[in-house]
Amino acid sequence: MPVKEPQNPAAEEDPEYVANLRRATLASTVGSALEYFDFALYGLASALIFNRLFFSNLDPAMGVVASLATFGVGFVARPLGGLFFGTLGDRIGRKWVLVVTILLMGGSTTLIGALPTYESIGIWAPILLTVLRLAQGFGAGAEQAGATVLMAEYSPIRRRGYLSSLPFIGIQLGTLMASVVYAALSALPDAIFVEWAWRVPFLCSFVLILLALFIRARLKETPTYVELEKNEDVTKQPLRQVLTGGLPGVVAGIGLRMAENGGSYMMQTLALSFATGTAAATVDQSLATWGITLGALIGIAVIPITGRLSDRIGRLPIYRAGSLFLLVFSFPGWWLLQTGSPVAVIATVAIGYGVGVNTMLGPQCAMLPELFGNRHRYLGVAMARELSAVLAGGLAGVVGAWMLAVSDGNWLLPAIYMATLAAITTAATVLTPETRGRDLLRIEDAVRISDDEQGPLPDVSAPSPRGVEPSSGTPADVGRRDRVEHSV
Repeated sequence: MPVKEPQNPAAEEDPEYVANLRRATLASTVGSALEYFDFALYGLASALIFNRLFFSNLDPAMGVVASLATFGVGFVARPLGGLFFGTLGDRIGRKWVLVVTILLMGGSTTLIGALPTYESIGIWAPILLTVLRLAQGFGAGAEQAGATVLMAEYSPIRRRGYLSSLPFIGIQLGTLMASVVYAALSALPDAIFVEWAWRVPFLCSFVLILLALFIRARLKETPTYVELEKNEDVTKQPLRQVLTGGLPGVVAGIGLRMAENGGSYMMQTLALSFATGTAAATVDQSLATWGITLGALIGIAVIPITGRLSDRIGRLPIYRAGSLFLLVFSFPGWWLLQTGSPVAVIATVAIGYGVGVNTMLGPQCAMLPELFGNRHRYLGVAMARELSAVLAGGLAGVVGAWMLAVSDGNWLLPAIYMATLAAITTAATVLTPETRGRDLLRIEDAVRISDDEQGPLPDVSAPSPRGVEPSSGTPADVGRRDRVEHSV
């Protein structure tokens, strides 16, 4: 039976919910910006300069491989961080886990900016770099999953795709900040850039840490987790629940992320490394980074648009459009990268990242939380995100750099690699059920092992009366969320 709006709701409830939703949006946006500023910053540095700073004892080509390998090491730690913090997020709540992850992730990035180089301390330089990269990845392993769950659980059901996508503009802002900073620093004389200027953006990430902590300390727990606490239904063993019944959702999430995550890091790291140092005709690195800048600007528009479209026509059609675009784009895109034309390189990176990747990211923000039941949602999303980050993003730079090294810069191999990732995601969109409009209080997962594990999804294709949600078993505050959804 539908849950109708209470006749005499408390007057202060609506403003309080609106304020918390806005606070959650800001907290998630700043966290996303910091995470992707850190990772984009490290990715750019590993592609453009870390081989000279921390692996100067190696051949230049192998130095790039080793540098990108440290970038991939962070992805190895991410699933461990996702497992650890995701379990805590389902057991003690979302808020304080997000405070700890931002400290660990941002603190590691700041310390990277203070590291001595290989010339100063020898082999200890790459060792310390790897340790900090592991700590950075461990904290980031649950940061984005937490931001995703936080926004999905706060958002009104009919605008969940759009509102959940807004914090992911922070991804573009973080990427944009990193690429603009590195484009400006790369234009400095090489001696200044290598000597000290590369450290500045790493050290400045400390400012974002303080801002994120201030916002998150004032954040309240999500309504769906509060409902679990009221019903004394919080699980003590979320990992056991995921392993015994949630693995189909994890596998579906991994498949959905292969093209988005892998394509993102191929465009942001491997493509730049290829265009500026491996291709037959190379491009100046200060020009090549503008491709990421333009791609991030495009993403700022694409993400909320595709999030809103996913509320209207479904998550899967939009997601599939993005994966098919990247599949078709792979071969002409990598061919253009090897031409040595600055315009072609900038346009290729901007379109591949800004349109192809971000068309998938828009609906993903709501879709991943919708795949999992309320008792193990944080852990399920974290496992899907971070296992895919290893299989897609973490391997993209290393495998791609190795392909280019052994083939003497043959563009066709990374093109086939990226097309394969896109094909996997396209297949996942066919096998995964539609989740638009799913009630996030449901305990069971959307991807079910047997047909008797859950009932049908609610129909949200047509408007319902004001204050009436088209799903059964909704919490008392869902009607309140529906009343205020247009005021946010």
